[in-house]
Amino acid sequence: MKNPFDMMKQVQELQGRMQQMQAELASLEVSGQSGAGMVTITLNGKGEMRSVKIDPSLLKPEDVEMVEDLVLEGEMQKRMQQVAGGLPLPPGLKLF
Repeated sequence: MKNPFDMMKQVQELQGRMQQMQAELASLEVSGQSGAGMVTITLNGKGEMRSVKIDPSLLKPEDVEMVEDLVLEGEMQKRMQQVAGGLPLPPGLKLF
């Protein structure tokens, strides 16, 4: 049987490596494209959306930024509902 102190040291080292890996994942960014590059989504290593880019040819040029913002806002609302334990948020509630 191994020494319990050695096992605890190994567990602490493993926890430290896991925390470091999680921090690295949060700073990692990965982009994916659809429609021959007409829509690009960027996520961090934890799967959190960082940006949305939509080719202006898919929409009226003046609508592109608004649609991108709406997609991000929808994602933020979804995540806030998860934090709130699935409780519905009041309509029109601005979180950010």
